[in-house]
Amino acid sequence: MAETDEGTGQGDETSDAEHWERDTLARLAAAGLAEQRRARRWGILFKSLVLLYLFIVLFAILNVGPLVEGTERAAGPHTAMVDVRGEISASSDANADRLIQGLRDAFDDARTRGVILRINSPGGSPVQAGMVYDEIRRLRSEHPDIPVYAVATDICASGAYYIAAAADRIYANRASIVGSIGVRYSGFGFTGIMDKLGIQRRMITAGKHKAMLDPFLPQDPAGEKRIKDMVDRIHQQFIDAVKQGRGKRLDDADPDLFSGLVWTGKQAIDKGLVDDLATPSEVARKVIGAENIVDFTPRKDLWQRVSDRLGSSFAAALDTELLSNRLR
Repeated sequence: MAETDEGTGQGDETSDAEHWERDTLARLAAAGLAEQRRARRWGILFKSLVLLYLFIVLFAILNVGPLVEGTERAAGPHTAMVDVRGEISASSDANADRLIQGLRDAFDDARTRGVILRINSPGGSPVQAGMVYDEIRRLRSEHPDIPVYAVATDICASGAYYIAAAADRIYANRASIVGSIGVRYSGFGFTGIMDKLGIQRRMITAGKHKAMLDPFLPQDPAGEKRIKDMVDRIHQQFIDAVKQGRGKRLDDADPDLFSGLVWTGKQAIDKGLVDDLATPSEVARKVIGAENIVDFTPRKDLWQRVSDRLGSSFAAALDTELLSNRLR
């Protein structure tokens, strides 16, 4: 009888242990499933937030505007506008190919009543500026009924004024910076530093003047004279273009006119460099007579705009982080 009771007790203990193990495994499995469900929900939420953020970024990049050019938005007679913004160079937004394409599109539109060059540029390449200048004069001769007006905003200097000189008239703000009719060449010389550090320049060239502009060699007087002659020739081309475009309006008696100096828009009127003070909207409304302005400046495609904006945002964030680290 004692043996039977002892066996029954052991059987009950084994049954309780097995039941506890099964219950524990069930609870662990349920907890694992619940954790997986929570992880999936958080994953879906995180992905949704990322997609929403990307949508907002793209929406901001596109400036909430339509992805069509100005010619498709114009419903009637209008003033066409092409922006000359920033440095003028083959690699910048203000390069000759883009500006010329915008000008051709503006002139080819039958609803265009006049063209405004809205300029905010310190200048740049005389080659790029000269190409745009020549194209404006060609388009003016082919479309004599469509006037071209240059309107300076903050700055219209050097190569930017080169372009403006091709217009029928030039307008500016009283505080605009106008002029800088000159050409410059600049570089650096490191020979003194190299001598102090004991560094020798080793270079092999074919051609007597091939290393003429090398910053690690002493400047050659003959090479300097050749560069000066080249710069003078380009300057004279600039002067001739301004005289051709502005004609008798220029104050030729002023010895500083082509010296590279700049003036305010108000002062530039007295020099003959500017005709009057006006904004683009005033020129469109009062001079051209077509208040509706349509922007014909060629736009970059979507991916270029996205990459440019993200690149700018990254650079700004990097600058902020570097500044913050310096201030710590």
